[in-house]
Amino acid sequence: MRRFIVVGHRAITTGDFKLDDLAGSAGRLDVLLRCINSSFFLSHDIRRDTEIILVLQGPPNPPKTIRMVGNELKYLNPDERSTAALIRNALLQKIEAEERSSPGIYVSNRSYRDVLSNLSKGEQIIYLKENGANIRGFIFKDKVNFILGDDQDLTKEEEELLLAYEPQLISIGTKSYHADHCITIVNNELDVRGASPAAAQCDPEKV
Repeated sequence: MRRFIVVGHRAITTGDFKLDDLAGSAGRLDVLLRCINSSFFLSHDIRRDTEIILVLQGPPNPPKTIRMVGNELKYLNPDERSTAALIRNALLQKIEAEERSSPGIYVSNRSYRDVLSNLSKGEQIIYLKENGANIRGFIFKDKVNFILGDDQDLTKEEEELLLAYEPQLISIGTKSYHADHCITIVNNELDVRGASPAAAQCDPEKV
């Protein structure tokens, strides 16, 4: 199981936004929508072994967290507008605990801190960062969480909170990539390893 946790620093926390202005009225929700697409979509299928958690921190009622579960998802299409409608529907729910808004989509008032604290013991936590170890020489566990920001890096406070969980720092390259591109690269790397057992046995100490 692979899980992507993306912090949406300005992403709107109400369903009151225009589907025709996702970059403006929704606080760069468009970035998160592209992350959803990169997490799940194959050419003619959806990744069933994948989850994404979006931590929305924008106005007016932060935080809100959207959790999407690949093996439960229905009604998810590749276009950003229809995905935004699913997110809007989730944000319109009356939230007490974590609520299911549609198959495979859950919404809650969990904060970034809550999301990290709810990760199960034994699950691998990866912080995607340019100065980390080379991904191509790293050994991943069966259950792995990748943490990244949206179009902004994690704040100092967010990074300090994450580092308290002793994540492993991994780099996908020396350049800065868009968040959704990072997810695509990670998925490709794990896909290649799944098809080639030898590739999964690289020793990071020898890279």
